[in-house]
Amino acid sequence: MTTVAELPAGFADKVLSAQSTFRSVMDAMARPGTVQRIAAVASAPGPMMHGTAAIALTLFDHDTPLWLDPRMAETSDVAKWLKFHTSAPVIADSSICSFALIGDASTLPGLDRFSFGSNEYPDRSTTLILQVESLTQGPTLELRGPGIDGTAVLRASIRPADLVERLQINQALFPRGIDVVLVADDAIVAIPRTTRLVAKGG
Repeated sequence: MTTVAELPAGFADKVLSAQSTFRSVMDAMARPGTVQRIAAVASAPGPMMHGTAAIALTLFDHDTPLWLDPRMAETSDVAKWLKFHTSAPVIADSSICSFALIGDASTLPGLDRFSFGSNEYPDRSTTLILQVESLTQGPTLELRGPGIDGTAVLRASIRPADLVERLQINQALFPRGIDVVLVADDAIVAIPRTTRLVAKGG
C-alpha cells in the first residue's frame, strides 16, 4: 500500500510550472489541432502521462469532480495522487464530472455518459483528457472552426477509431458539448466543441 510520502511529487516549482502549463493549454484551445508542448516536468503515477499530470496539477481543484476510466482507476495510486496534489474529488458518476481522465482511449464510453452542460451553463460540461499513442503519426484529420485559418491538419494515433464520428454530436448540441484534450507524453492537442473534424485517411 502506497503511503502519501511514497507518492510521486508534483511540480518542482508550483507557480511557474502551473503558469507555463496553463499557457500551453490555453494556446491549444485557441489554436485547435496544433501540437503544444508542456515544458513543466511533473512526476506521474502509474498509467498517467506527464502531460496529463501537469494538466491535473494546473486545472484541478476541490471544485472539479473527476472520473477515472478503468485503466486510470486500476491502481489506487492515481486517485491518491490526485487527491493529495489537487484536492479534486474522484467520483463514480461520470455524468457529473468536470474532467474525465482516459488512460485507455480504445475503451472510451459513449459520450452520453458524460455531461454536455446546459444551454444556460454550457461550461458545466465534461472535458475529456484522452491519452493517445502519438500526435505526430497516424491517420490524417482535417479540422475547421474558430481559431483555425481555413483548415488545420493533424496526424495522430487516436482511439477510439470512431472518435471523429462521436464528436459530430457537438454540432447538434452547441453551445453544449464535449471538449477534448489529446495527450501524448508531454504533447497536447485540443479539440474544442466548436471544432469540426473530418477523417482524411492514413
